[in-house]
Amino acid sequence: MNRKELVREYKQRPRQTGIYQVRNTANRKVLVGASTDLPAILNRHRAQLRLGAHPNRGLREEWKTFGCDAFAFEVLDTLTLPDDPGYDPSADLRTLEAMWLEKLSPFGERGYNPPSRGG
Repeated sequence: MNRKELVREYKQRPRQTGIYQVRNTANRKVLVGASTDLPAILNRHRAQLRLGAHPNRGLREEWKTFGCDAFAFEVLDTLTLPDDPGYDPSADLRTLEAMWLEKLSPFGERGYNPPSRGG
């Protein structure tokens, strides 16, 4: 298969949509997030951390302190997408993310997420 065919196949492949976490195995703190392309967002977090350019200062500093082996990049939950090409998963992703944020409370000493705006 040539490069053009590989790129076309990649673009046509259904994306894994859902909730992920970056987990510090040394202190059990987590960063929880949602994405329409889970493999891509987890790769982005890894790359930003390796380069020292991650936007989350607390996570970036603890990556430097504990090292890359102390972090796990995990899918927590996925959405099953309907066959409707007009479907927008945004609202469902926000709901699913809110459920995981409530369950894990990754704020303050427990995680890297900023405090919720609601309180």
